[in-house]
Amino acid sequence: MNKKITGIFAIAAAALLLVGCGKASSANKETTITVGASSVPHAEILKHVQPQLKKEGVNLKVKVFQDYVMPNKALANKELDANYFQHIPFLDNWNKKNNGSLISAGAVHLEPIGVYSKKVKNIKDLKNGATVLVSSNVADYGRVLTIFKDAGLITLKKGTKISTATFDDIKTNKKNLHFKHTYEAKLMTQFYKNSEGDAVVINANYAVQAGLNPVKDAIVLEKSSSPYANIVAVRKDNKNKPAIKKLMKALQSKSTQSWIKDKYKGGVLPVK
Repeated sequence: MNKKITGIFAIAAAALLLVGCGKASSANKETTITVGASSVPHAEILKHVQPQLKKEGVNLKVKVFQDYVMPNKALANKELDANYFQHIPFLDNWNKKNNGSLISAGAVHLEPIGVYSKKVKNIKDLKNGATVLVSSNVADYGRVLTIFKDAGLITLKKGTKISTATFDDIKTNKKNLHFKHTYEAKLMTQFYKNSEGDAVVINANYAVQAGLNPVKDAIVLEKSSSPYANIVAVRKDNKNKPAIKKLMKALQSKSTQSWIKDKYKGGVLPVK
């Protein structure tokens, strides 16, 4: 009888041990998320927070894209859990054109768009009839127009909304500047290096990737108060997933924001 009781207790203890191990195993289970990103600075920033997320049970995989077209398609098709390469106006424009419903999980940094030139040192010194090369990214047109408006070179039509502005919204053009805007964003640094056009507008990520220092090399940079901060985009069905929340907490932490400021020397600015 005693042996039977002892055996029963032993079986029960073993069962409890297995249950406990199962809970521990479940608690320690790692969650993998895949985030699409532009190579610089987005992928670099994501890789910076990988060790921190690893400690919190999140295995962050970074998939690098070289264009602005595929990351949203991949996210919408559930090939990614999130992407990190764009600002809100770009996302809104993509959703509108593609009947999409992607949303922002939060802002991380600003890449101040800049005007570069090998012919003048100050934007106000552009000659009458000068050619300004701009990418075909419609979502950035308002940013470009704001720079030239703030420099006193153009004015915009009354009621123009910067987030949706185009070059057709120019009211007065003091120096008859010719804005050519039919080029891929990634080509702009090559145009600048080849001295094409009188001025070239370049996104900071491509500038940094090409070895340019936006603070030193641009003749004028977008103001830090710009609303065009880069965000992490997600689908509505996964915005509240714990792994996404941990990702955003890591990216928006003071330590990561300080790292961004130190690493990119003003070429990429942390959100405020």
